[in-house]
Amino acid sequence: MSPSQKNPPSPDAFISPTAPSQNSEEIFRKPIQMLRQYELVERVRSYDPNADEDLLNRAYVFSMQAHGSQTRASGDPYFSHPLEVAGILTEMKMDATTIATALLHDTVEDTLVTLPDIEKHFGRDVARLVDGVTKLSRIELQSDQAKQAENFRKLVLAMSEDIRVLLVKLADRLHNMRTLHFFKDEGKRQRIARETLDIYAPLAERIGIEKMQDELQDLAFAELHADARDSIVARLAYLREEGGNLAKDIRAILQRVLAEGGVAATVEGREKKPYSIWRKMNRKDMGFEQLSDIMAFRILVPTVESCYQALGLIHNHYSGIPGRFKDYISTPKPNKYQSIHTTIIGPENHRIEVQIRTYEMHEVAELGVAAHWAYKQGELTQDGSQYRWLRELLDIVEHAQKPEEFLEHTKLELFQDQVFCFTPKGTLIALPRGATPVDFAYAVHSGIGDCCVGSKVNGRMVPLRTELHNGDQVDIITQKNGNPSPAWERFVVTGKARARIRRFVRLQQRTEYVALGKAILEKICKQEGVDFGEKPFESVVKSFQAATLDDLFANVGASLQSSRDVFTAAFPDHRTKQPEKTLPEIELAAQKMKTRAAAQAASSSPLTLKGLIPGMAVHFARCCHPLPGDSIVGIVSTGRGVTIHTTDCDTLDSFRDMPERWIDVDWGEGHGKDSGMVGRLSIVVTNRPNSLGTLTTIIGKGNANILNLKITNRSMDFFDILIDVEVVDTNHLLSVIAALRASSVIISVERTKGR
Repeated sequence: MSPSQKNPPSPDAFISPTAPSQNSEEIFRKPIQMLRQYELVERVRSYDPNADEDLLNRAYVFSMQAHGSQTRASGDPYFSHPLEVAGILTEMKMDATTIATALLHDTVEDTLVTLPDIEKHFGRDVARLVDGVTKLSRIELQSDQAKQAENFRKLVLAMSEDIRVLLVKLADRLHNMRTLHFFKDEGKRQRIARETLDIYAPLAERIGIEKMQDELQDLAFAELHADARDSIVARLAYLREEGGNLAKDIRAILQRVLAEGGVAATVEGREKKPYSIWRKMNRKDMGFEQLSDIMAFRILVPTVESCYQALGLIHNHYSGIPGRFKDYISTPKPNKYQSIHTTIIGPENHRIEVQIRTYEMHEVAELGVAAHWAYKQGELTQDGSQYRWLRELLDIVEHAQKPEEFLEHTKLELFQDQVFCFTPKGTLIALPRGATPVDFAYAVHSGIGDCCVGSKVNGRMVPLRTELHNGDQVDIITQKNGNPSPAWERFVVTGKARARIRRFVRLQQRTEYVALGKAILEKICKQEGVDFGEKPFESVVKSFQAATLDDLFANVGASLQSSRDVFTAAFPDHRTKQPEKTLPEIELAAQKMKTRAAAQAASSSPLTLKGLIPGMAVHFARCCHPLPGDSIVGIVSTGRGVTIHTTDCDTLDSFRDMPERWIDVDWGEGHGKDSGMVGRLSIVVTNRPNSLGTLTTIIGKGNANILNLKITNRSMDFFDILIDVEVVDTNHLLSVIAALRASSVIISVERTKGR
């Protein structure tokens, strides 16, 4: 049906600004009188004359008999719940298969009916949908949060196969929220409301069902913040009373302006929802009086051309507010929402928001995916543009380590405020507000995110932590052997990016921890005069609650398990043959390592750890800032693998009684040439014009890069400065120091340690 053939909706389809608002005690609706069997069938036939009546009749009777005498917390027959869910879906004009699924969705979980029974009586499609909607309450996990996360994970997998699973689940949640007040347990009510606000309302928004999203948010808001909601409702009621016929007058004026310009349109008023008002007040830290879009007006026209004609007429008569114009017609939201939003100084000098859209766009805005019948013929959108977010959730399912982690990333992925950016080829990418080029790279493709090494925004090189804005064109620079950086996790905002980064770090660290733990145990065996072998350690794996021997090695390498305890358990009859090393012996060992480091031959590996491959489990201590050329030693640090210190670092004193945690390490020839190391300098500079400029120029000419600069003390004559510089090795740092000392503005320069 073309837009021009659509009939204008009745005024009842909109929320009148003069309609009274309910307080939080009134908002929870009582169950309506149960639909009779023929009434449900007639509802479906009213919008789908070819609906399968036999399927609907059989599902109605089957569900009613299956639930039998079961009752809900309200005291109503349990069958009233699936019937209400089916009724909600008829308002969305869903097909007969979906309505039957709604009637049957709790039978497998709450009655003796099995999934094969459903398939036998109603076919494979209905059984598949019922299976997807089932709450999976039999799952036994460690915590309520883990259970919630696992249920939602399975819902994501099910709805990825058929979006109707999500539609039924949302209708199910909506009716449960309408009857939430019947639960006596306040904690349970709060948990369900929070879950609705965090997960289900954003899901309704993602598939474009604005009406359901608004009601879910308002019901949850009334439970979680009743006082705040009642206060906002009272303020709105006061505004309506003070305004009198203001909304009606403004509608009439806008209608006349459009008619005089030759645009046939329907103008209706819309009052911002209490939850939206509260969220905006919190997000922008503003008072109720500062909000400009509490009152909004919607203009519905037949065609896209009429939308822009109406916009021109409105802007010709009234001044627009800069920065308050959004064109979602030319650039639709990912859920296919289309409309023009503008804020004007309208009639009577009131600041109002105006939304302009076609009747067809309005139907999509109200019903979202349910406004389309493509799924009925198995023609669900294949380009993926509308369901990119669903693919992102599936990617998170694949890469999250634990259910709780998946739930955390999912909440990030469902973040509602968005920015719209473009690839160099013009493809639109929707991202959460605050997103960076790294989030953009992962949104385009996981492989691009993994190999990202740089980015251009609007043709200019920018840091990867740069926040993106609406309309930015982003070009991601990749490198074939590039890898995610653990530092990215500190600034990414999308769940997909965070899940991929954590997965990479987790895999890299595990490999390192396994090898490191094995090396530590080999070292203890050598110290104790015992031949190292895996069998003795395999026998104690379960004693340390590890699943495999590699897990045990990894726990030792990450210092999550004492290496001495593992050795003692593996060799219970062994008696220590030699005493623990004394402090002089440790100092002697350090001196030997210093001599060996100075004499070491060139190595192709940048850092040698007794045969271990360097990776994510190797860190450089910030207490001594070791550089290639320094004598170094490795210390196994809790949860961090090996930390590299200089052999004269004061921190080593705290490890003198733990020789098993000392690792022999040496520099390789190439370390620092590709990625600089950090040296710290303590500098005293004369306090006169251009001294700081001279200082930075000298460091720059020495091919060193300033990472941090901190003025620790200042007086009339001098500045004391700490500077972290990126250099290749100690010789490079010494050359920078020499150049600084040659300057007349530099009083003193010393290499220093400490944080």
